[in-house]
Amino acid sequence: MKKSLCRVLIALMAWMPFHLAQAGMIGTDRLVGSTAQADRAAVLAVINRAEIASQLQALGLDPATAKDRVAAMSDEDVSALAGKLNALPAGGSSAAGAVLLIVIIVLVVWWAAGGAK
Repeated sequence: MKKSLCRVLIALMAWMPFHLAQAGMIGTDRLVGSTAQADRAAVLAVINRAEIASQLQALGLDPATAKDRVAAMSDEDVSALAGKLNALPAGGSSAAGAVLLIVIIVLVVWWAAGGAK
């Protein structure tokens, strides 16, 4: 019994491949690019929310224009804005947090449009 089990295991070891998984180095540009894309998607998701879009319109800024300006922002600016969004309290029950978010978005869009010249 023991000999036949050993023979089966030896045959399976010879038949089955040993290297099922591969590992490799990931370039910094690939990692940073995916992080920047995720941050940009998070900011655009906030702008797409109905209550944020209505607040932007109340402040005189078209949501489509805000999306275009976010698309034109540098990766560092988008990352900073996404970090501020992540620092807001979860649940969105804070009206002050929503107002702060809108003010931050408007200021960043104003700055990106060249209003700070």
